[in-house]
Amino acid sequence: MTSKISVVINTLNEENNLPNALKSVMTWADEIIVVDMYSEDRTVEIAKKYGARVYYHERVGFVEPARNYAIKQAKYEWILILDADEMVPFELSKRLQEIAFKDEADVVALPWLNFLLGAPIMHTSWGPEQDNHKRFFKKNKFIVPDQIHGILKPVTVARLLKLSYSSGMAVVHFNYLDSSHFIEKLNRYTTIEATQAFESNNHSSFIVMLKSTLKEFLIRYLKHQGYRDSWRGFYLSIYMMFYRVVVQAKLKELEEVGDRTSIQQLYDAEAEIILEGYNSRG
Repeated sequence: MTSKISVVINTLNEENNLPNALKSVMTWADEIIVVDMYSEDRTVEIAKKYGARVYYHERVGFVEPARNYAIKQAKYEWILILDADEMVPFELSKRLQEIAFKDEADVVALPWLNFLLGAPIMHTSWGPEQDNHKRFFKKNKFIVPDQIHGILKPVTVARLLKLSYSSGMAVVHFNYLDSSHFIEKLNRYTTIEATQAFESNNHSSFIVMLKSTLKEFLIRYLKHQGYRDSWRGFYLSIYMMFYRVVVQAKLKELEEVGDRTSIQQLYDAEAEIILEGYNSRG
């Protein structure tokens, strides 16, 4: 059994974020794997500069399939999954090495300190005592899904350790820069989620939309005390309500009229009918 650690990072046009992520792991990780979705900026150049082994994966719109591929490239038993906009503080890095060396667990749930809209969020379901991810694990003790936002699951017999949050003991995630950034990603993620639901023969539901939006607000703003994050907590709770509305709206569109290409074809056909009026009088 080895205590060596592979850090796995998936990238797509991450030249601004990647250097900080790599600097936070390069001094203690035994290898760094970067799987890139054919970036058009300096991402690959930067990854190689900091000693990462670089592989490529087709662009699929979301990270999960590429993440599975990245894990398979790792040589060592222990895996840390990190995104390009995340960093590992020194204190946490020492604890991870200790866990691997002492074989304290098979899967470790880590606290996440999320920065959103220009500040760290301490509540609203994004707070470090609320948001934790099983991102440090032994390679054969974990199941990584291919679905967007799929839940990473330990195998049945895995020993699970959950770390408590304290200063320096959380993965730092520089998440959404501003509202425009949030909405850009919301648009992309809701399209993927609606498409997957449609392909799985799930159906849109007004009742599901109402229940899911209400649940988002009640959990984020009240149960998880989003109001303590001031205006950020309020707007982020509203944005996540809107996320649920948009998924159902896009699913309904796919059911009734198809994708954007289908709708464009419909519009083109209508335009031809209008133009026939001119042709018949020409």
